[in-house]
Amino acid sequence: MPSTLSGASAGIESIRTLAFVGPSASGKTTLAEALLHRSGVVGTPGSIERGTTVSDHDPLERRMQHSLNASVMHLTHADTRLHFIDTPGGADFLGQSLPALEAVETAAVVINAATGIEPMAQRMMDYAAMRRMDRLVVVNRIDVPGVDLAALLTQIQAAFGKECLPLNLPADGGARVVDCFYNRAGDSDFGSVDAAHRALVEQVVEVDSEFVDRYLNDGDVDPSELHKPLEQALREGHLIPVCFVSARTGAGVAELLDVIVKLLPNPTESNPPEFLKGEGAEAQPMQPEVDPGKHVLAHVFKVTVDPYVGKMGILRVHQGTVQQNQLLYVGDGRKPFKVTHLYLLQGKEHVEVARALPGDIVAVPKVDELHFDAVLHDAAEDDHIHLKPLDFPVPVHGLAIGPKRHGDEQRMWEILGKLVDEDPCLKVEHVAATNETIVYGLGDLHLRTLLERLREVYKFEVTTRPPRIAYRETVTANAEGHHRHKKQTGGAGQFGEVFLKIEPLERGAGFEFVDQVKGGVIPTQFLPAVEKGVREVLTTGAVAGYPVVDVRVIVYDGKHHSVDSKEIAFVTAGRKAFMAAIREARPIVLEPIVHIEIAAPDSAMGDITGDLAAKRGLVTGTANGAAGSVVIRGQVPMSELTAYQSRLNAMTSGQGRYTISLSHYDPVPPNVQQLLVSQHEVKEDD
Repeated sequence: MPSTLSGASAGIESIRTLAFVGPSASGKTTLAEALLHRSGVVGTPGSIERGTTVSDHDPLERRMQHSLNASVMHLTHADTRLHFIDTPGGADFLGQSLPALEAVETAAVVINAATGIEPMAQRMMDYAAMRRMDRLVVVNRIDVPGVDLAALLTQIQAAFGKECLPLNLPADGGARVVDCFYNRAGDSDFGSVDAAHRALVEQVVEVDSEFVDRYLNDGDVDPSELHKPLEQALREGHLIPVCFVSARTGAGVAELLDVIVKLLPNPTESNPPEFLKGEGAEAQPMQPEVDPGKHVLAHVFKVTVDPYVGKMGILRVHQGTVQQNQLLYVGDGRKPFKVTHLYLLQGKEHVEVARALPGDIVAVPKVDELHFDAVLHDAAEDDHIHLKPLDFPVPVHGLAIGPKRHGDEQRMWEILGKLVDEDPCLKVEHVAATNETIVYGLGDLHLRTLLERLREVYKFEVTTRPPRIAYRETVTANAEGHHRHKKQTGGAGQFGEVFLKIEPLERGAGFEFVDQVKGGVIPTQFLPAVEKGVREVLTTGAVAGYPVVDVRVIVYDGKHHSVDSKEIAFVTAGRKAFMAAIREARPIVLEPIVHIEIAAPDSAMGDITGDLAAKRGLVTGTANGAAGSVVIRGQVPMSELTAYQSRLNAMTSGQGRYTISLSHYDPVPPNVQQLLVSQHEVKEDD
């Protein structure tokens, strides 16, 4: 029988949710394993090296020995149900880590004491602040010899703000931790606990004038009375607690569980998620009620698609109660689906439950209509409710992909569609200009992981190559072309003769075909054939194999034969006359120029602008970004951006990101045109 989430843990006040976020190798997965072990969920902690952890259950994760997906787990401690999400730490996998923040009250940013504050820690802290989340800093690996934890705490306060204050402190060289919120006395590796205790209490009471007066009069306040101002301080970002832990030795793990249960917010105490009702400019903010008796509002923050099990939506309940056998709608869908099963997740394991309250994170399997970011509801008036969209980085790292076996194109698109369903930072499109299927991701590792999934999960083999640059050809002068097509093979012959002129048009004007034939020298029924021949050149190119644009073609004369003139003859004559004219019209190759916007630390600004100049780019403006960062805007040829993210990573220590959009087309330099022309083999009919 399914669990009913009964007992003390059934109340909303007895639910806690948090996501472990931060850089790779900070120990998030090991910390999750330590919490599961401490609470009795697993008898022996799993190992990343042995591939036995609960969260890294995907075969690829076990082989690569780092997280690639957000993994949901749960435990019970002190009659409190804790839902927590282990997220990947690589910048290439933000499509997994950012949505996890939508499902929880607290973002727990994990820092490796041995490596200090890394870019992903700052990035996730900034995202959590933008979403008005409660934040917690967890300093892991405090047992590493020689680490200066006091200096690291100073760095944390410099990077994230003076609001970062320790709830506990390491003691005995990191072998244990000592509480400094409830505890007023004792010593730590940082010295006396009293100073840390007073700093905490003073920070909390500042949000409540009544407690300020009491603190000034009495010299202290009983921490057990500070629950309400503590939650207010967390909501307002006035306090960002810091906890010390060693997931490997277990130091601080029990204390971290107590902090989560006693001090972190339940679903009624955090800032509400930013829901909108309506579409576009008409959308109005609305706030769900954390009430199990109201209409259901639940948000799908993750989708998994298993080739054997099918699609599963993982959702956070924000309002109402989701129950088995209930009918729910997906967004503005007209047809409801039935909740046949409802699961709590423990990594890859599914624990069936009968219902889920506001705050619970559960999964619904085998519902094809589910998709990432869907809002599930049970009332018609809630059709147009959605969460404020996350600000995902735009995938611009492209790879041309095709099936290894001819005829498998449709199956490839179906599989890619499933992979895109699972990751909002993957994009697939067919580029008509180059006739290529391009998959876009956030970086090389992101795309290599996608290819591994194609091979290992779906047993599908593909070929890959860098995407072709969508060059164009055009002309810069007026010219004329002529061709007589005459073919005699013993029977009926072929005859058609075409005279035409071409003129350049403005950039972006496209193509014009003008009929100025007089006297019926080319019969009307053959003019479409002439145009067809001209359009063949538009597609295949005349000098370098790229589409021809921004040209006007004027057909003004020709000849026909009453017996031998056929459509094929005028197609050939039109094509070859057009080719002849282009070669006399000073043809040039055009390259795409893109707008580029780069966000990076301001210390890297000089390197980035110099590098853009070396890539034939032009900086058009700069602006201040978030603290210590700059936004650089410019224009640069698309051909110069191959593997640019890797280059940007090198200049910014992995902190830079960029987006691009097409601006216009410009002529390529003469040496580039010579190379492109020399690489193209013109194949003409006899």
